[in-house]
Amino acid sequence: MSRSSYIFTSESVSEGHPDKVADRISDTVVDAFLAAEPEARVACETMVTTNRIILAGEVRAGKPGASKAENKQMTKDILGTLEPLVRAAVKDIGYEQKGFHWAKAKFANHLHAQSADIAQGVDSSNKKDEGAGDQGIMFGYACDETPELMPATLQYSHNILSKLAQVRHSGEAKGLEPDAKSQVTLLYQDGRPVEVMQIVVSTQHAKKIGENSASSKRILELIKPYVLGVFPDGLVTKKTKWHVNPTGKFLIGGPDGDAGLTGRKIIVDTYGGAAPHGGGAFSGKDPTKVDRSAAYLCRYLAKNVVAAGLARKCTIQISYAIGVANPLSFYVDLHDTGEVDAAKLEKILPELVGGATPRAIREHLGLNKPIYARTAAYGHFGRTPDKDGGFSWEKTDLVEKLRAAL
Repeated sequence: MSRSSYIFTSESVSEGHPDKVADRISDTVVDAFLAAEPEARVACETMVTTNRIILAGEVRAGKPGASKAENKQMTKDILGTLEPLVRAAVKDIGYEQKGFHWAKAKFANHLHAQSADIAQGVDSSNKKDEGAGDQGIMFGYACDETPELMPATLQYSHNILSKLAQVRHSGEAKGLEPDAKSQVTLLYQDGRPVEVMQIVVSTQHAKKIGENSASSKRILELIKPYVLGVFPDGLVTKKTKWHVNPTGKFLIGGPDGDAGLTGRKIIVDTYGGAAPHGGGAFSGKDPTKVDRSAAYLCRYLAKNVVAAGLARKCTIQISYAIGVANPLSFYVDLHDTGEVDAAKLEKILPELVGGATPRAIREHLGLNKPIYARTAAYGHFGRTPDKDGGFSWEKTDLVEKLRAAL
């Protein structure tokens, strides 16, 4: 039996956090390749530090079966477009600082051709279906704590930073800079969040806010109304403890304050520690990589189970072997909240998405599109599906099929 009363915490980081800057750049590269060729292969890693942006990894444009010369030329053409796209992404985040500036940072591109050994296992042929891009385990999770069917601690942490970014970009909250982190601690009773125990926000700020301990108080006064607006009425109380810029001034931030790397915020990206994680990052990977696409599928299926009222919580695990199309295993855990037999869901759910092969996932969710840069900050899950296919894994279009099948 799960505990009826407990305290739980999740954190989030802003789009200007150095690791998220790296994620945004890597997914900008993914979008550039998919916009030119939906069948492109991308595995892009980014490092950002003081006025430096470095790309590395493997790419291939052109469809499987195209000549080497055609693939090579298309890849070269796309690589030539990346620097202005990367700089535009950094500018959009808001970095025009001495230590990290979208126009002045040195740019180095070390992307190279994809390994032929990997390609032969992933590519489809007349003898085999498209195989998984790597071995591994992926998880998806959903719960009924919030309208987004996400863990409340993480959703509120995301919402705090998303709101602060909004008022920073609009100019409504003057003095805020891009780098920020948040953390929310909730008290749960009978599995439901009933009170905010602790709120932590650390945000980079302009020098005009102050350079001493008094700056923390001024930041609190500036952001508190926006933070309060994130929570449902009554959840924040007089007993809630606030920790805003607890170390004092926060002038040096972003990649100038700490180097950033792609894929270092996988718990922020997913469920804030409320569910297992297979270990694979998402950003910088095209959708043939099951680290990304199968994790999206598991979230999609778990969310539809909860949205259908079949359970209050649902965790799904799937596993693959490199080069093999069919998943090795498919597991459903309803955490003692289910209205149906989990074993039945284990049979039905893969069938609803074409067997959950890598190709079936990409086709069912429409993943071969330039829709990934927008996922890099404020979570890959708990988002609103876009008309152009972005966040398609957040749809609940399987609800009626699930109910009918059960």
